[in-house]
Amino acid sequence: MLKKAVFLSLITNILLTSILLNPVQALELDEATRTVTLKDSGETVVLTPEQVIRGKRLFNNVCAQCHNGGITKTNPNIGLDPESLSLATPSLNNINGLVDYMKSPTSYDGESSIAELHPSIESAEIFPKMRNLTDEDLFAMAGHILVQPKIVSEKWGGGKIYY
Repeated sequence: MLKKAVFLSLITNILLTSILLNPVQALELDEATRTVTLKDSGETVVLTPEQVIRGKRLFNNVCAQCHNGGITKTNPNIGLDPESLSLATPSLNNINGLVDYMKSPTSYDGESSIAELHPSIESAEIFPKMRNLTDEDLFAMAGHILVQPKIVSEKWGGGKIYY
């Protein structure tokens, strides 16, 4: 019985330590990794470690159900990988493009609104998780999407073979 209690205590300590130290990983990301494209013009911005942490937390809470690992469960041919984002119309491989998309999503070709199908600020009455998100939240989530390929490379958006 004592062995079991010690074992459970040890496991609990390991899990708590890994959970509590997880945000430190964002602090360890260098400036180059935290630098992402802001606009289509190529202008860049360096995310703060806090934005990286916040973006990951928000993405996991709001988006990961359908986009775990950068895939798109409803359309496996289009993920959140850099190539797919750059080929969208308008381009989504920058913070402003992703924020605009999260506010009012359109089809991949940009021809029609998909706000009734995809969570967005525009459709927050249908998708409650979007209701209280601020522009800063959307910025952080977009930053997370753009930083992930630098951290996990081809795994981000790589599909079933990785996740």
